[in-house]
Amino acid sequence: MTNLSYVLLIIGFIILIKGADFFVDGASSIAKIAKMPTLLIGLTIVAFGTSAPEAAVSINAAIRGSNDIAIGNIVGSNIFNLLIAVGISAIIRPIIVQKTTIIKEYPLSIYSVAVLIILSLDSIFSGSETNILTRGDGIILLLGFGVFLFYLIEMAVLSKEADDEVEEIVKLPLSKSILFSVLGLIGVVFGGDMVVSASTEIALKLGMSETLVGLTIVAVGTSLPELVTSVTAARKGESDIAIGNIIGSGLFNIFFILGVSATIHPIGVSSKLIFDFVVLAIVTVISHIFSTSKKEVSKTEGFILTFIYLAYMVYIIIRN
Repeated sequence: MTNLSYVLLIIGFIILIKGADFFVDGASSIAKIAKMPTLLIGLTIVAFGTSAPEAAVSINAAIRGSNDIAIGNIVGSNIFNLLIAVGISAIIRPIIVQKTTIIKEYPLSIYSVAVLIILSLDSIFSGSETNILTRGDGIILLLGFGVFLFYLIEMAVLSKEADDEVEEIVKLPLSKSILFSVLGLIGVVFGGDMVVSASTEIALKLGMSETLVGLTIVAVGTSLPELVTSVTAARKGESDIAIGNIIGSGLFNIFFILGVSATIHPIGVSSKLIFDFVVLAIVTVISHIFSTSKKEVSKTEGFILTFIYLAYMVYIIIRN
């Protein structure tokens, strides 16, 4: 059964990633046909589309009661994106960071992590015996997502350079765009269900904790779309897409995915994850500092971010 679980896990990831691919292409084309600003397309559909695998996995896991996978996937994905996706992108070509990203989007990212920590750690902030993301907490996170969406729309409307900051979106025929979107969404949901089932089975068979599986196998797998998108953007010299995709995806993961997951079904938070929450907060601040120093993430800083992730992986594997 274990061997079959590995096969299903790989197949699930493939369906998940290809589904996200189709979804992004289809939804982007529909938005283009509807004459939405390209900046808004890039910062919402592209960033949120690459987070579709995280959404499918975490929401599925929350419904199934696999709390550690639901939260571990989000925390692990955000850490992976900030360290590996940004790190490797910067190694390929230094990432130029815009002023608005430094003074608005990064602080909002730090704020989202702070809100997640405060809402999750009831044992510390409210004296409760257990830590849990309640439905009320989920609604608070969704309100944060609403604020983020308002900011994006305002920025897109006011930006005079909107059409120059995002790579050209291919406009497909409307029927093909709708087909791609529907098939992509089905693939994401179906693939996400396979990944949760297979990873849970592997965790039980190997004696691994769900926390470790969520932070490693599932988190890395669902973060592949962000990694591929940012690395591709870096190779083309499109720094705004490379860094914007990571920040946008991270905010989507915390505010929307965890918000929806907790609203559907309250999520218990393992005490083991407290350390990982702190790591996410520190990593977000470090990434912000690197971006602020010279308004770019240099190759050297990219190597440092990558090394930090490798050290973190070694630690959590030993911890298990």
